[in-house]
Amino acid sequence: MLPNIPFLKKGKREDQSKIFLASRRDFLKLGSLASGGLLLGVSFQCSGPKGESVTFAPNVYISINSENEVTLVAHRSEMGTGIRTSLPQIVADELGADWSKIKIIQAEGDEEKYGNQNTDGSFSIRMFYEPMRKAGATARYMLIAAAASEWGVEASECDTQDGMVIHSGNGKKVSFGDLVGKLKDAPMPDPASVKLKNFSNYKLIGTDVPIYDLKDIACGKAVFGADVNLPNMKIAVVKRSPVIGAKVISYNDKNALAVPGVVQVVKIEGSGFPPGLDKALEGIAVIADSTWSAIKGREALEIEWDLGENQNYNSDQQQTEMLKSTKGNGKIRRERGDFDKASKSASKSLERTYEAPFYAHATIEPPAAIADVKEDGSCEVWAPSQHPQWARGAVAAAIGADIANVRINVTLLGGGFGRKSKPDFIVEAALLSKAAKAPVRVQWTREDDLHFDFFHSHSAQRIEASLDATGNLTGWNHHTVFPAIGSTGSKEELHPSDGELELGCVDFPFDVPNIRIESHESTGNTRVGWLRSVSNIHHAFAIHSMMDEIAEARGKDPIENAIELLGVDRDITFQSEMTSGEFGNYGEKIEDYPWNTGRMKNVIRKVAETSNWSDNKANGKIMGFAAHKSFLTYVACVVMLEKGSDGNNTISDVYYVVDCGVAVNTDRIRSQFEGGSQFATSLATTSKITFDKGQVQQNNFDTYQIIRMPASPKNIHVHIIESQIKPTGVGEPPVPPFIPALANAMYQMNGKRIYKLPFKV
Repeated sequence: MLPNIPFLKKGKREDQSKIFLASRRDFLKLGSLASGGLLLGVSFQCSGPKGESVTFAPNVYISINSENEVTLVAHRSEMGTGIRTSLPQIVADELGADWSKIKIIQAEGDEEKYGNQNTDGSFSIRMFYEPMRKAGATARYMLIAAAASEWGVEASECDTQDGMVIHSGNGKKVSFGDLVGKLKDAPMPDPASVKLKNFSNYKLIGTDVPIYDLKDIACGKAVFGADVNLPNMKIAVVKRSPVIGAKVISYNDKNALAVPGVVQVVKIEGSGFPPGLDKALEGIAVIADSTWSAIKGREALEIEWDLGENQNYNSDQQQTEMLKSTKGNGKIRRERGDFDKASKSASKSLERTYEAPFYAHATIEPPAAIADVKEDGSCEVWAPSQHPQWARGAVAAAIGADIANVRINVTLLGGGFGRKSKPDFIVEAALLSKAAKAPVRVQWTREDDLHFDFFHSHSAQRIEASLDATGNLTGWNHHTVFPAIGSTGSKEELHPSDGELELGCVDFPFDVPNIRIESHESTGNTRVGWLRSVSNIHHAFAIHSMMDEIAEARGKDPIENAIELLGVDRDITFQSEMTSGEFGNYGEKIEDYPWNTGRMKNVIRKVAETSNWSDNKANGKIMGFAAHKSFLTYVACVVMLEKGSDGNNTISDVYYVVDCGVAVNTDRIRSQFEGGSQFATSLATTSKITFDKGQVQQNNFDTYQIIRMPASPKNIHVHIIESQIKPTGVGEPPVPPFIPALANAMYQMNGKRIYKLPFKV
């Protein structure tokens, strides 16, 4: 089963937002809003993959009570991106609310109540920007109409500000709270009569707004997954199959049960191989009164395993095989012109191979979930889930419950990066609570997290570029191979999906007359999933490292080279050159979100300016450059290095320029790019997962390192392009251009090209 995520499944969204006056029944469904007042529902319907319809349901509720408080139900998961702040910020600005009186309640996972709640793929803002504006504008219209009627004036003479309706002529004011009683039976306005504010009138959108949860996080009051405690709750840890797909032959739990505090040992039946994206792994769980007892009990277990078909899997061996496969012909995924002819007639050819390892998500809070399965078969869950509806369905299937009897409460995530959209750890908690007849928290350790992740695939790529006698780039042949995400669910998935290749590979934007892009077969031998920016990671590394070499071969400055090769300002569709016949475009219509070379050239020119590229290069500064579009956002990046006398070099400065359309919360955008550069530094220089005999060889942060403070970038400069174009994602786009920019800076430092990740700075 693949969830509805734009880069995994084909299909374009057809937006149909609707604002409605919610019923008293809706108040009762939302007990936290039962105080009464005005309750508006925001329904955002979209077609699913292949155009099938999805449930028409409200995604968000907006409540205004007599105390002038505006309460919004946040239906997206908060994992540091600030989405619980940014979406309400849009509503509040359009409404004219007092931000200090905004309250946010986290929605449970329920498709009937809230529609799509999947917080993956950097698409929450672009999906809900317009519906949220319309919702705020509708409530503003109704409040103004009520005040104008009471005052006997024209509605056009009134506006809202800081939670008040204000008459522009006589200065009369009335609070929202004093008006809501008049709106209980008010008709909904005709949507055509509701006008959105001019962008220049916004006071919150496009500014720094601190995240709603900031104080609670700073004071230690915020509730993450492992913070939930229930009466009589037990703690469970699981000894899972050391090789994915292994099965338990037999086990002895005598010594485990003898550990003080251990109350039960339970076998979890796994799904075999392939393991699936939403199933629990085979294992033996130890349930105890404390985490320590559970861990000591697990250590005392004796298990005999049938290690299955992956027990001889070695990732280095597969890497060698993948590299070899790129030398042959692959499956053509995009073609323009005649690359063979361009290659044969080339005056100069460059051929390079690039390698990237497996990566783990390594979220700071390892997975943890609490489930309480009641005697009547119903189940309530508390979990840090990016995709609570998927978790709800997976839990219902695992314990044999009606989905209506499963409730998913979403906590703060403590980092997600795509890992916590998969519900396997939540399923474990439900299965064990059912067995224990008590609430159970499943707690993963750091070792569990690294051994049993849904890893970002390792990869091999070969690129051949052809240049004619005048230095024109005439041919581009890109071979890419990596275990597909689909291989986690099906052995037949031997090639990356169209969606995975559209993440930085087939959407190659440079104006080259002859292009051929090919994929090659590889098998999945572990659990593969999506990690922050997905296959943009390795594709961007290869493409923009090669573009730096092409610039050198052409005698061009890298920034000059990129601008020239992007060609004239134009919108690219890719459609006619796709062998599958359809370009997914992150689930959006290409005419709504075209690949525009002018916008990319604009961020490149701006990063040259903000980094003082020309002067710094002339003065001997060590700098590398790359620019990449991902998740519909244009990003240019310059990395500056300083050589250390002791051999420990420093990433002194990182310069980003980002065009994400409307910048809703500039504080959160900068934070995502600051964190993204740290994340990318880890991927580039320290992080690597390897397998031998089917088992992960790294155990904790000593062997799978994330970047430490001394080695992290010292100064991160983020320039956001002012824009009123439709907003796009910012959680994932910081990562792809940083890695090749750093690799290109390393070449400037020591004259050695980087072809393999990770590398030492």
